[in-house]
Amino acid sequence: MAVVSKKIPAPDKVAVKTALLSVSDKTGIVDLARALAEKGVRLLSTGGTHKAIAAAGLDVTDVSDVTGFPEIMDGRVKTLHPKVHGGLLAIRDDAEHQEAMKAHGIDGIDLAVINLYPFEDVRAAGGDYPTTVENIDIGGPAMIRASAKNHAYVAILTDPADYPELLEQLSSDAGQTSYAFRQRLAAKAYARTAAYDAMISNWFAEALSIDTPRHRVIGGVLKEEMRYGENPHQTAGFYVTGEKRPGVATATLLQGKQLSYNNINDTDGAFELIGEFAPEKTGPACAIIKHANPCGVATGPTLKDAYLRALACDSTSAFGGIIALNQLLDAETAEEIVKLFTEVIIAPEVTEEAKAVIAAKKNLRLLVTGGLPDPRSRGITAKTVAGGLLVQSRDNGMIDDIELKVVTKRQPTAQELLDLKFAYTVAKHVKSNAIVYAKDGQTAGIGAGQMSRIDSARIAALKAEDAAKAMGWAEPMTKGSAVASEAFFPFADGLLSAIAAGATAVVQPGGSMRDQEVIDAANEHNVAMVFTGMRHFRH
Repeated sequence: MAVVSKKIPAPDKVAVKTALLSVSDKTGIVDLARALAEKGVRLLSTGGTHKAIAAAGLDVTDVSDVTGFPEIMDGRVKTLHPKVHGGLLAIRDDAEHQEAMKAHGIDGIDLAVINLYPFEDVRAAGGDYPTTVENIDIGGPAMIRASAKNHAYVAILTDPADYPELLEQLSSDAGQTSYAFRQRLAAKAYARTAAYDAMISNWFAEALSIDTPRHRVIGGVLKEEMRYGENPHQTAGFYVTGEKRPGVATATLLQGKQLSYNNINDTDGAFELIGEFAPEKTGPACAIIKHANPCGVATGPTLKDAYLRALACDSTSAFGGIIALNQLLDAETAEEIVKLFTEVIIAPEVTEEAKAVIAAKKNLRLLVTGGLPDPRSRGITAKTVAGGLLVQSRDNGMIDDIELKVVTKRQPTAQELLDLKFAYTVAKHVKSNAIVYAKDGQTAGIGAGQMSRIDSARIAALKAEDAAKAMGWAEPMTKGSAVASEAFFPFADGLLSAIAAGATAVVQPGGSMRDQEVIDAANEHNVAMVFTGMRHFRH
């Protein structure tokens, strides 16, 4: 049954007479304590925070002296006491609460400055199970939630970034906080504990291999407020979850203006794709992305060659695109890239010489990640639907880990097999329905996001013809290419379209009711076909 409110009006102004300070992140805490003390605020504190404030020569009372109970169990129990929570939760204008405070010797706490054990950092650093568990804060969230619930009388600060605004308000309003300020702090506080608990619950699910927990929450911290979302009339923010996967969320922006919502989405897709190409295995590789789809991907003897080969696939669409590289960006490659208008470059590392080249394009964003994402690692992806959230495991399937099944009379040649694997790897990152032609470690044509797979095959072939004209080639690269479909061919027509474009080998998951019809068509045209048994829908 719901708790009935007494509907006591919240005061607008509350004087801060007593403050409780208990923080893990001690950034600015001594300066804050000093400023509060100068305003005559009584200081209460715990553990390491108390030591830091006392060491600064400030008069501060240990919470143990208030509760009459020592800090025990390695600090696990120190603030879980009625004299702390009563001081935070008491409704000052409620006569019954006032009577209870007098009867039990409870003093009101008007300001709580609390932040939490660094669970996120410990998890990200790969802490073992016992260490990670030990960094789950209990007293901190309890005090934050208590203070936030009673925001009618208590200001709760969970972020050092809010210290200056607090002090400004106290200075300008005779040592008081406003109700509107306390409301905003309470909202922020509950979001903080929600995100914290989300991180913990997701860690448990991961550690215990619970794929679909009964309750799933995903929390994040605002990294930056976007100028707008996908379109100018939409608002947006970029939140980070704490996962230390190399990519756009963890990268360092070396130059260029703030990334837009679309830049971030496209850059993430580009770098996840290029993460499939470990340089020690494939050599230099480049992916060019436009509107969340690759318009060119290639490997090459040098990074410059890989870029030029990727660009050749669709130089028109590459204009204003995102370029992802799988290794150190050098000056020679940078000099080629800056010849074309590009929104973002993302790479694991960059030379000083390459930085200087790119600096001439002041609006070109340059992101450095320090590494590549592991395509085999576990993780989750999520998207919202009306009234719900779809959560799934990250698509970490790789063709190199699959036992391939040749289903046609003709076996693929060694080169065809290499191109089939390359094309299928790229197709995994193309919006469905996807068709990718590839030849000699280079995409020849990409068809993305069509309602019909045959249309994707036709569009990819047309793209290849356009590329041949632009590059002055005698014929499109689809001639003698390998073709990949990220899902099965429901009919033979899509395969026949690819064969007409010049494909000589095909890779697809298989699994259609008409697989035999498709196999027969491949055999009739002496085309090699491989089944993977693994689909890669991407919507």
